[in-house]
Amino acid sequence: MSDVEIRPPRPEEYAAAGEVTVQAYDVDGHLAGDVGYDAELRDIARRVELAEVLVAVDATGEVLGTVTVVRPGSPYAEISRPGELEFRMLAVAPSARGRGIGEALTRAVLDRARALDIREVVLSSLEGMRSAHRLYERLGFVRLAERDWRPYPHISLIAYRIDV
Repeated sequence: MSDVEIRPPRPEEYAAAGEVTVQAYDVDGHLAGDVGYDAELRDIARRVELAEVLVAVDATGEVLGTVTVVRPGSPYAEISRPGELEFRMLAVAPSARGRGIGEALTRAVLDRARALDIREVVLSSLEGMRSAHRLYERLGFVRLAERDWRPYPHISLIAYRIDV
């Protein structure tokens, strides 16, 4: 992973970061029947305004992945409470999978929580995101079933947390 840098995106990378996010969700079938969510995933500029976005970029400048870091009570917060950091929209370009990008971005979120002196990180994930769930559990996240929820009747999200 020494050839990958994790940092906030530059404005000229917003379009690429948004496209990586959409591609990652689409290739796994997570956008099927969900009209409009692709536009939210693509809008990195808005997320940068209202949250904190990190990208994984290789030595050539290619955006390989992205994640959005969210504070409780902010517009992108879903399940976080005071004293918790939340992350959303973790995505790795289909062409970059298997290289540890998702893990590196998740670890960067945990590092960010420590830097902010926040001791718990939470997230929601679609039930069908099994590979993401394996990653989270391998890193020490545990299910937070009492915060599972449905933003829409046809979408079930399951919650995880980790102490950092």
